[in-house]
Amino acid sequence: KFMFNGHSIIVLVGGGFIIYTAIKEIWHMISGVHEDETTQEERKKKTANAVITSIVIMNLVFSFDSILAAIGLTSEINNSMVAFVIMAIAIIGSGLLMLVLADRVSEFLNKNRMYEVLGLFILFIVGIMLITEGGHLAHLEFFGNEIVPMSKTTFYFVIIVLVIVDIVQGRYQKKILRETKNLKIK
Repeated sequence: KFMFNGHSIIVLVGGGFIIYTAIKEIWHMISGVHEDETTQEERKKKTANAVITSIVIMNLVFSFDSILAAIGLTSEINNSMVAFVIMAIAIIGSGLLMLVLADRVSEFLNKNRMYEVLGLFILFIVGIMLITEGGHLAHLEFFGNEIVPMSKTTFYFVIIVLVIVDIVQGRYQKKILRETKNLKIK
């Protein structure tokens, strides 16, 4: 009954990799392991390499998915060369945009560490979305039920809820810190 193809395998493996990476980073954050300075410097280098590798792998997964979507969108274009140029520009542009923005995103996260957790959970949700997409493409079942892809509406709704929860949590923590400081001063 399973019908694995290249697209389903790439999407499933990409989703699994993203989920694994997000869980590994979340686990590392909550484990509370403190390291000495040299180990922290080595970890920063390894983390930077891991981030770059993750970006490249995610870009490949999303690029492959984008190629298939672009083929569908450009299938009505009679000239295959025009369709190829449109797809090539979209893929190269998205790859370059990811590389250009990677440093800015990294700087932002270093300045605002509280958003790191939000980003990891968004990655986790992206991984789940890819797993459901790949499972649907491969006609997989989970406890006898057909796997259906997560809808974009559900994905965006979950992201909005995560962002709202993060904003409320941040404001609540600031309020508690202010109240704690006021009690210490009195």
